[in-house]
Amino acid sequence: MRQFDLSPLYRSTIGFDRLFNMIDQAAGLEAVPSYPPYNIERTGENAYRISVAVAGFAAQDLSIETKENTLTIRGSRERETETATAKAEVLYQGIAARAFERRFQLADHVQVTGASLENGLLHVDLLRELPEAQKPRQIEIATSGAKPAVAAQKAA
Repeated sequence: MRQFDLSPLYRSTIGFDRLFNMIDQAAGLEAVPSYPPYNIERTGENAYRISVAVAGFAAQDLSIETKENTLTIRGSRERETETATAKAEVLYQGIAARAFERRFQLADHVQVTGASLENGLLHVDLLRELPEAQKPRQIEIATSGAKPAVAAQKAA
């Protein structure tokens, strides 16, 4: 028995449906697409880069969208006109030109800072910025008679 049925948990929990969907995906219960290939790199302490191989796609054929902690990259090439295909006959097509949609789950406070297309790779730069309220603060220890104070406290 390799599959787990999480449906009883769906009806007894509220607000954890995203967590259960990620568990389903990790368990392999949903088909995971393999096209196009991609890399995820850490470029700094809080900076990341997703590089997607999009050979044959132009910038106008690609779209990038973020919504509710989900980054979606779509690509679809417009079909070439009949006159363009009449000029050259394709004997073998090894470069995939099919439409795709690739989704990435982003952690909280991760924002897309930019995207670039170079040498057939689409680079999407991400940055994680914690709000001031969640950053660690140093709290001074008061001695007898002095009031405790928070060091380096900034207005949120």
